[in-house]
Formats: sequence, structure tokens, C-alpha cells
Amino acid sequence: MTAAGLIFSNIHDECLPELTRLRTMASVPFGGRYRLIDFPLSNMVNSGISKIGIITHYNYQSLLDHIGTGKDWDLARRSGGIKILPPLITAYDNAIAGRVYNTRLEALMGVTDFIEKCNEDVIVFSDSNAVFNMNLKKVLRAHEKSGAEITFVTKMVEADTCPVGKDVKVFTADEEGRVTDLKEFDPLDHAGEIEVYTNVAVINRNYLLSVVRDSIARGYTGFFRDV
Repeated sequence: MTAAGLIFSNIHDECLPELTRLRTMASVPFGGRYRLIDFPLSNMVNSGISKIGIITHYNYQSLLDHIGTGKDWDLARRSGGIKILPPLITAYDNAIAGRVYNTRLEALMGVTDFIEKCNEDVIVFSDSNAVFNMNLKKVLRAHEKSGAEITFVTKMVEADTCPVGKDVKVFTADEEGRVTDLKEFDPLDHAGEIEVYTNVAVINRNYLLSVVRDSIARGYTGFFRDV
């Protein structure tokens, strides 16, 4: 199974307004040495993913300066490599009424051309603030073995340590790992150990394209809420 990557560089900018006033979340420094995007990029490259698109929004000059040609990640190559995907209006601009995207689903509508031109079997999603090391090869093998259209990467955490926010999703799954329920985290409804979405997922490329096209036709804007 072959895979390409997509990283959302700015989805959580509003969480750190002081730090993202002049830059995207992806280029926020970490530990005095790294930028947040270094982690999802390294996870993908170390797992054999050599074609990666980075979806931008605004204030992405510092991100461009940091990424450069992608040489530091061995992504300065003619075939594949790293691609910055600005928030340009595409053939599907009617779906987002000529404006810059606000949600993941709208962002995907804007980069449909990149997805269509990928020859890989699956697309690996990641937010730019996924600060952890992960062997995505294991995730890809599990995805292929399950036969699922989408595989979500989750982590078990204690509810009282979970941040409150609209983007924190809690999954419920059966013994085989099939998702049976999905809710936004609410400290009043959730207690003890819960399974939280890490904002890393694998989705079959052709299925993703069908989801995006169907969402355009139906006027959907939210990936989790609508799709």
C-alpha cells in the first residue's frame, strides 16, 4: 500500500493567538530548536511517505522559510517531495463561495487537484501540532488489514487531563476497533479513561475524493459534523 501525506498547517491558530499573529501554528517554535511541523513531517518521512502536501491559510512566510526545498527531510526531489498548498480558489470555488476555507473539509475542497494527481492508495492526514513520534507503517498495515475506508489514530487518556475545546473528539469502538460513536469532549459527560482522536488519520484516496465531491454537491462544510 502506498501513501501520500497532507498536513493542515493552521487549523489550531486561534488556540495560540499571541504566537500565531504573524505565523501559522505549523511554524511555532518548539524547544528552542524545532518547529511544530517538524514532528508530523518526520513521522511521515520516517514511515516511507515521500509525497507530502502542506495546506496553508495565511501568515505562512515563516513556514516557507523553515521548509525551504524540503532538503532537511530528504524531500527535495523531482518526483513526489514536499508541496506547499496555498489557499487558492480552485475549480470548486463555488463550494466555498470564493472565500478562504474555515474547516478541514473546506480545506480539502481547495486542494482537490493535489489529491486527484496523487497516484498513492491512501492519504495520511495530520494536524501540524501533532507533537509525538509515531510509526505510521503500523497504522498503514492495520488500515490495509481492516479493509476500512478510514482509520483514525486515537489515544487513551484520563478525562480530567483532556483540554476542553471544540476540536477534541472522543471515539467509542467495538472489540474489533470499528467506530460505533463519536462525540465532542465534554467534561460533564466524560469521566475516567477516554479514547481521544489525535488528529491523525488514514483514508483511501478514491473514497476521500468521493466524500469531497459529495460534500460540494450537498453544501457540507464540516468533516465530522456533516460527513
